[in-house]
Amino acid sequence: MDQLALLFVLLLGAVVSVPVGERLGLPAPVLMTLLGGTLALLDFVPNVEVPPELILPLLLPPLLYAAVRRTSWRQFAANVRPIVLLAVALVFVTTACVAAVADAVIPGLPLAAAVALGALVAPPDPVAATAVAGQLGLPRRLVSILEGEGLFNDVTAIVLYHVAIAAVVSGSFSFWQAGLDFLLSALVALAVGLALGWGANRLMGLLGDPTLQIGLTLLVPYASYVLAEELHGSGVLAVLVTALFLAEYAIDADDVMTRLAGHTVWNVVDTLVTGVAFGLIGLELHNAVRTASGRWGELLGWAAAVAGVVVLVRLLWLLPATWLTKRMHAKRDYDEDIPVSWRETVVMWWSGMRGVASVALALAIPLEVDDGSAFPDRDEIIFIAFGVIMATLVVQGLTLPWLVRRLGVRADAAHEKEFEKELAVRAARAAKRRLREIEAVEELPDELAEQMMRRAFEIGVRISPDLGDEERREVRRTVKRMRRIQTEMLSAARHEVLAARSEPGADPEVVDRVLRHLDVRSLR
Repeated sequence: MDQLALLFVLLLGAVVSVPVGERLGLPAPVLMTLLGGTLALLDFVPNVEVPPELILPLLLPPLLYAAVRRTSWRQFAANVRPIVLLAVALVFVTTACVAAVADAVIPGLPLAAAVALGALVAPPDPVAATAVAGQLGLPRRLVSILEGEGLFNDVTAIVLYHVAIAAVVSGSFSFWQAGLDFLLSALVALAVGLALGWGANRLMGLLGDPTLQIGLTLLVPYASYVLAEELHGSGVLAVLVTALFLAEYAIDADDVMTRLAGHTVWNVVDTLVTGVAFGLIGLELHNAVRTASGRWGELLGWAAAVAGVVVLVRLLWLLPATWLTKRMHAKRDYDEDIPVSWRETVVMWWSGMRGVASVALALAIPLEVDDGSAFPDRDEIIFIAFGVIMATLVVQGLTLPWLVRRLGVRADAAHEKEFEKELAVRAARAAKRRLREIEAVEELPDELAEQMMRRAFEIGVRISPDLGDEERREVRRTVKRMRRIQTEMLSAARHEVLAARSEPGADPEVVDRVLRHLDVRSLR
């Protein structure tokens, strides 16, 4: 089997693991990791050879862009405090604790290399967490926090990682210089992300054709990442800013075909790239076995110590941070997503699985430093990182469904259904308002006006059957005038639903679900 055949096996596994995972009640990323690990143990499967400098640019941009598409800027803005307390600050704490332990237990490991190890195992993986959370039906507020935590943790951790790697490679480190580099990296990323978001938004309007627009969205994440990195900024933050900008401003309520096709294309991209990424994690078992040859006890002990620190620090941080967030939330009554019980806090703790970002950062460690010598303890760092990823991803990923069922943490289905019903009512009312506006300037026959009013009601009923009778009326051919009026009514309904996406407390997934109902109705 050659490298190309192995890639096709991983792609096939990515597709098959989704229905198999649903049937077994297991997360698809965990199954792909196990598949990769199984392949790594077979003699005829080659070792994966991907240049370290290509790992991050190839894997992270599409995964981050796909994750951001599922949320909104309003949701991030409303959850700034929980994300900072429960996410960004935790990266610094975890990095410091892991670096201290690694420096103490691993003989001869430079401090900067220990910091790099801490940075690459610090961020929980947003892809793994949201994939697991989506299958388990967790409350939307927890999913929102896990998404925000994973995305912003990646930004923080990758910047820390680059600072630490630069210190090892160059042999010198300055705290103030590192802080300045951190700030400049963030500013450059913000500028690049906003510029590319604005430019891509304008270019989409010029392209017009849905196929070309979707093709552009496939290129934008890579362009944002590479340009920011070339300008010494954070590529991850640039992709995040670009995706948020486009999610907020590049949505045309009447661009039905682009929205439906784009949703499908990005679901496919997300599934395939996620599967390959987690398959690569499993395939690293081959290199781990080679590294540990004759040193299993020593290396497993180091990996267990670091994994224990990662898991324990998360729990010890989440308990007081959640309590503080709840106190501040109650005092100021912010509209934000927070865990509302100790059960949800425990689920958040156990959801802190490491994955794509950690393995990508580990594999991206340079082979040599500036003086031509080998990067100190590179194989050992990769082995430890692999051990932490496997311990958190496989152990926590396999046991999280049981823990969720045991604690009884479930999404508020009644609340989501009520919000969906509310949006259906608003969509139907918007369509009726538009019909009355048309009647005010055009003379419509009574029969046509009555039929159009009935169609306006059906817009809401098709979204939420609770609004009317279950019986569906067959769609009949109508005159050109009737089609035009119906198109304008649906346009008004889409604008109303799309406006709700930016309202405080609005769940973007529910809004998108309702919007897809209207889009499909428009195509019919």
